[in-house]
Amino acid sequence: MARPVTELSFCDRVRAGETVFGGWAVAPSTVSAAILARGLDYVVVDLQHGTATEHDLPALTTAIRQAGATPLGRVRHAHPADIGRALDLGCDGVIVPNVESAEQAEAVAGACRYPPDGYRSAGSAMIIRPDPLCVVMVESRHAMSELPQTLRLPGVDGIYVGPRDLSYSLGCPLDPADPVLRPALEKIWADCAAAGKPAGVHATDGGTARLYRQNGCRLVTVVADAVALSRAAGAELASARS
Repeated sequence: MARPVTELSFCDRVRAGETVFGGWAVAPSTVSAAILARGLDYVVVDLQHGTATEHDLPALTTAIRQAGATPLGRVRHAHPADIGRALDLGCDGVIVPNVESAEQAEAVAGACRYPPDGYRSAGSAMIIRPDPLCVVMVESRHAMSELPQTLRLPGVDGIYVGPRDLSYSLGCPLDPADPVLRPALEKIWADCAAAGKPAGVHATDGGTARLYRQNGCRLVTVVADAVALSRAAGAELASARS
């Protein structure tokens, strides 16, 4: 089903409160990225744990954009150099991992924007986005404790939860129904709702993504390329052998 036509940019749609659906790309293939992007609002190129590098970004972001989705980058570090390079090489926004405090989040937001709103350096090799989406990840108990202050920062556009790392920090299983993890997620969702900023929790299948959407998440990742390919191959092999 085609997405409704809108005059707003993807970044403005997110800031306006629209729910958006996306995919996660770990492979540095323009073909698979373009296939993944069809029908989605966004595709995140995973530079932290995926196999793509900055060298692959110009081709990947172009392929994603031409397929009708918006390219975002999950950068390697909460560092201005990583953030700036992802934006310079075609990403319309960044998801920034390992942000442990409001002070660090403020620095991340500043790295996304040119002066006077931030301190991003000019000189983009590709499309210049003066107002890219800045989403910080919440992946630890300490990051949760600083979340209300983080959400008050004007340059932070939203929150994205890394549930696996958060479960490690909390010492509980990676299960959305776990009696420790579930209240933590609910607290994050409530803080984001109170601040009027979107939240997302990483998912690799539609069922889990639907659960998060029903709980108010507006950044809804529904599929990851490597996981989807592995699941599909396994299912077809099982069907052939049965």
